[in-house]
Amino acid sequence: MSLKKTIQFKDRLVKGVSVRGDFKIAVVKTTDVLRSARKRHQLSLLNSVLLGRTLTASMLLASELKGEERLSLKLEGNGPVKMLIAEANRAGEIRGYSKNPSAELDYSQPGISIGDGLGTGLLTVSKTLYNEAEPQKSTIQLHKGDVISDVAHYLAQSEQIPSAILLSVKIDKNGEIMQAGGVMLQRLPDASEDVIGELQDKLMQLDEIAEMLERGIYIDQIMDEVAKPHKVKFLERQPIHFFCRCNRQRFISALSMLSYNDLKELEGENQEMVCHYCNNTISVSKNEIHELVASAQARMN
Repeated sequence: MSLKKTIQFKDRLVKGVSVRGDFKIAVVKTTDVLRSARKRHQLSLLNSVLLGRTLTASMLLASELKGEERLSLKLEGNGPVKMLIAEANRAGEIRGYSKNPSAELDYSQPGISIGDGLGTGLLTVSKTLYNEAEPQKSTIQLHKGDVISDVAHYLAQSEQIPSAILLSVKIDKNGEIMQAGGVMLQRLPDASEDVIGELQDKLMQLDEIAEMLERGIYIDQIMDEVAKPHKVKFLERQPIHFFCRCNRQRFISALSMLSYNDLKELEGENQEMVCHYCNNTISVSKNEIHELVASAQARMN
């Protein structure tokens, strides 16, 4: 692939609106985001698909936010995966993890489907917005546990905006992630009630988004294809990437919030902490722990 093509096909999100003002559309490519998540967390095939869908959905939903406002999805169930968390912001930063990254399903058992990975449980969407002291949270029951149906159910129940969403992960026969991406359509006020249903029916007939990406179809073209026969006006494009803002200072600041007695128990040894989101390990020296203990003691006096 040429350098131009390589740059062109980096993970990105593109947004548009129908010329008639019936609906808005967002298409995202998350291939490298998912590859990074899989490498960091040693994800099983099951988790690669489910977390890949969750990461993709979080970015599509976050595309409706402003600036560095952020949104998180938490799916908790009684299945072997147990819990998935993904967080994205409007700046294009995504991160996420699985509580049980090695979980798999035995598909030889009758009636087993990918939704059994999460099973029965809850989906919580949390939005951290400007000028809001506390995050806005909405919780619903998992619809099917496959992430796609669950997020669609959330949009219908909680956002109450007629929407259609498609999330796609393609893995080859060797278990390597080929492509990942998704599309979200939302009806605009005063538009025909039938427009989203019409486009949703078409989505179900289209090739998977990951399949289209694998064939070299760029997200701009996918947006046009999904919207047909409606014409779409391009609004904006932005790069996205797996990014975690954890760092040593944040961890040390978190430690400083512990009580004197808790810090005293850590004194005398180097400490290591692992970030759930990115799996990075951060070391804190025993001298730094000693300084924290001394500061905590001073606060008591």
